[in-house]
Amino acid sequence: MTDLLHEVPLFHEIPGNPSPENAAGGFFTTRDGKKIRYGLFPAVTRPMKGTVVVLTGRNECIEKYFETIRNLADRGLGVATLDWRGQGGSDRLIGDPQRGYVRSFFDYTSDLEQFFEEIVLPDCRGPYYILAHSAGAVITLLAAPSMVNRVRRMVLIAPFLTVPDLPVSIKTVRRLCSLFCFLGLGRLYAAWGPRPKEPALFATNKVTSDPERYRRNTLIYETYPQLALGGPTIRWLKAAAEASVTISDPDFMARIRIPLLVIAAGADQVVSTKAVEAYARRLRLGSLLTIDGARHEILQEADIYREQFLAAFDAFIPGSDDTA
Repeated sequence: MTDLLHEVPLFHEIPGNPSPENAAGGFFTTRDGKKIRYGLFPAVTRPMKGTVVVLTGRNECIEKYFETIRNLADRGLGVATLDWRGQGGSDRLIGDPQRGYVRSFFDYTSDLEQFFEEIVLPDCRGPYYILAHSAGAVITLLAAPSMVNRVRRMVLIAPFLTVPDLPVSIKTVRRLCSLFCFLGLGRLYAAWGPRPKEPALFATNKVTSDPERYRRNTLIYETYPQLALGGPTIRWLKAAAEASVTISDPDFMARIRIPLLVIAAGADQVVSTKAVEAYARRLRLGSLLTIDGARHEILQEADIYREQFLAAFDAFIPGSDDTA
């Protein structure tokens, strides 16, 4: 079921971050009754070359990707995107809206499947591609076996497989989180706690070296705090660890038959670059690019890094560059 909005502003603007041209969207209701916000953004140049489904990371929202959406629209590519359940403009899943929570990453893949069935396939021009970041890249990998006849190619940025220098394996993280959840502690914060009232200083951030884009993104959440989350809960971390273990299984990886470009951030302090590189090398249809010096949020990074990403994207996504 979809609910198109025309009178109430669906997207939130701040100075320097306007909504892309001819934006549309609304909400669809999941099979378990959650309202999921989505956006559709048409290409602004001809010929039109298909649709990129943009899948965000944890604690991100559609507004954070307006710049990237414009980059894609300028290439003749439409964009379809959504806020994952429990974050952005979509329904929260527990009473405290600050806590990052999900029962299972398969809930995300179910929402993605429904998004394709009800919104993308009927309303968006093919062929279809996926561009996904961090936790969104893990969700994409989890869904990849069922997307083989729908998606032509996928670009995954810094998939959240594990964190740098973790003293234990991700399987151990899964076991520990499972124990805490069994004890009824799954809704407690696993890290960081509530969102601070004042944003972190740029000098202390780990996600981008670009001060202007950092200020833009923090201003989105300062202006519209309802879009923001605090830290992840133990249950969310358990779900993430379970997903990481699943997609790393050799038998599962053999079922991924969509060509992939995996992009690692060379200076990532959020996700283990070594793990991302090792994973990409194990994929049968995977290619790897490591952007040296880039931090975790490559799409929010300085131009010197973003331009490397865009060049790789243009070379990989067929027809997205007229000179290709």
